[in-house]
Amino acid sequence: MPVDFNRQIIEEFRANKGRVGGVFAGGRLLLLTTTGARTGAPHTTPLGYLPDGDRLLVIASAGGAPKHPQWYRNVLANPQVTVETGVLTYRADVVVLEGDERERMFARAVEFDPGWGDYQARSGRLLPVVALLPIDEGPPAGGSLGAALVALHDAFRLALELIRAEVARSGPRLGAQLRVNCLTLCQGLHVHHEREDGFMFPALEGRYPELAPVMRQLRAEHETVARLLGELQALLADDRVEQRTLSEEVERLTRELEAHLEYEEKNLVPLLG
Repeated sequence: MPVDFNRQIIEEFRANKGRVGGVFAGGRLLLLTTTGARTGAPHTTPLGYLPDGDRLLVIASAGGAPKHPQWYRNVLANPQVTVETGVLTYRADVVVLEGDERERMFARAVEFDPGWGDYQARSGRLLPVVALLPIDEGPPAGGSLGAALVALHDAFRLALELIRAEVARSGPRLGAQLRVNCLTLCQGLHVHHEREDGFMFPALEGRYPELAPVMRQLRAEHETVARLLGELQALLADDRVEQRTLSEEVERLTRELEAHLEYEEKNLVPLLG
């Protein structure tokens, strides 16, 4: 992409917490900052990505150009990068997928968006598939605990927004990548709520006994969200699931989760600072 166009996308992405308009509207986009192979200078590139459990996948398509993009040459020389999702920023290690794993992941990407296959055919090369593995653990660094909690919540809000758009665009058959996208969200919510139940909630209860009614409601909402996640996972395991049924289930989860996040932020963020 031209430098000026890249700069516009980067500015819009950062100003709107990962949401951009134009050709990328409603799509999954991240900012990848690499270290120049020759210069050692940082370079930031907007890239489409695919969730894959604890990692994100990016494809060195260069829009179907015959040569690998510069960001890919950079990560071969310096395989540690910075990833911006629009809400979270973290360091990540880079692994270039090979062999059967690369073939499976690329086939899944093409099923989800045939454009990847078009890029490969046009380029005349095998498009590298690159996994980004987070190094940083836990909430975003810096700032208050309250701000970190809101940032994590915003990450879930954005993930739900993207999944809803993907479900709306999907055909009658549920594709493998959409299934992975949903399951990745389910796993992230499970882990987040387990950490809250095991650590944050008990710590706050010890300091603020008057929070008992709020904590009872938050735990009850965790149980409701867990039930809905279980129902969504069961639905995703059925190859015959219809788009309409999946959409209704995702909307149910969205309503419950958004209400829960709003209630938690209203009652806990002022105490967390």
